[in-house]
Amino acid sequence: MSNQTPVFEVHKQMGATMVNFGGWEMPIRYTSIIDEHNATRNNAGLFDISHMGEIAVAGAGSEKFIQYLVTNDISALKAGQAIYSPICYENGTIVDDVIIYKFDAECFLLVVNASNAEKDLNWINKTAADFDVEIRDVGPETAEFSIQGPKAELVLQKLTETDLSKIGYFGFAEGDLKGRRALISRTGYTGEDGFELFFHPDGAVELWNAILDAGKDEGVKPVGLGARDTLRLEACLRLYGNEISDAITPLEAGLGWTVKFDKGDFAGKAALQEKSSNIESRLVGFEMAGRAIARHSYEVYRDGAKAGYVTSGTFSPTLQKPVGMAYLDKKYAFAGEEFVVLIRDKRFAARVVSMPLVERRTKNLKI
Repeated sequence: MSNQTPVFEVHKQMGATMVNFGGWEMPIRYTSIIDEHNATRNNAGLFDISHMGEIAVAGAGSEKFIQYLVTNDISALKAGQAIYSPICYENGTIVDDVIIYKFDAECFLLVVNASNAEKDLNWINKTAADFDVEIRDVGPETAEFSIQGPKAELVLQKLTETDLSKIGYFGFAEGDLKGRRALISRTGYTGEDGFELFFHPDGAVELWNAILDAGKDEGVKPVGLGARDTLRLEACLRLYGNEISDAITPLEAGLGWTVKFDKGDFAGKAALQEKSSNIESRLVGFEMAGRAIARHSYEVYRDGAKAGYVTSGTFSPTLQKPVGMAYLDKKYAFAGEEFVVLIRDKRFAARVVSMPLVERRTKNLKI
């Protein structure tokens, strides 16, 4: 039986099409993917992301432990700041990509992908064995919404006395949100400005309705997983199971900027150092020459030989053309290079373009 978020019944009442995603019953769309996508780009969209996992790390060894656990460098992270990072196995491939929230040197929160939550918890517990830390799964006591888009701050500010303009990108604050305590972070997965909200599941329905009510005159709409995927793909944000996996390293995935070899030891460091001089393929963005849409796992060819595979592909509502990301032989992984995608035994022309495919309207963090 699939898990259900605290607003599952509300989704059904709103006529959402529900799907199983990572073991959760989630809305794929309410009206149409294009309508919800455009609402987020032009106004704001409200997402139920309560399926995401949350893992608390506490204790005197917390900072030392997380510095070893992740590839990025958290040494300069201040209280009230968050950072994005892969977690790697010792062979350098990716366990998951996470966001790390720092409350103080002895208290952190890791937000992990829904489908990886159990695996991540097991790996984190195993890795923590030699550190003075307490690991706790706080997912069951945490609900999470996201409001994304150019009007997100305007709408959310109606529900809180916390000055949202003072929360920088990848910053967060704890405050009151429509009568309940919440962690309000300026992060997201759409390429737009916006916030992710963490709070106790009690009262989730009331908060969901309050946000939609506050945004009814601003064009705010509920958004499902379908548009969440098209939005993140236009912004070239990686998805676990597509662009990143336990068969891919951060170096191949274009996440080398999150691998800080000079910070000291961390899980996977030796393997990644060895791999860094032997990258055979790289993640690229592409656009199709015609109207055919390339999908996940479709093969890519160059000069008659297989040269890679598609990780994600869709029709871009913003660009009005089919686009995607693919792993391509490093010899061809440059903007302007042409290749073909095999779609149902036919070959369709495509070319490499710069990432992101649509300019991100956040502040200045590469993901």
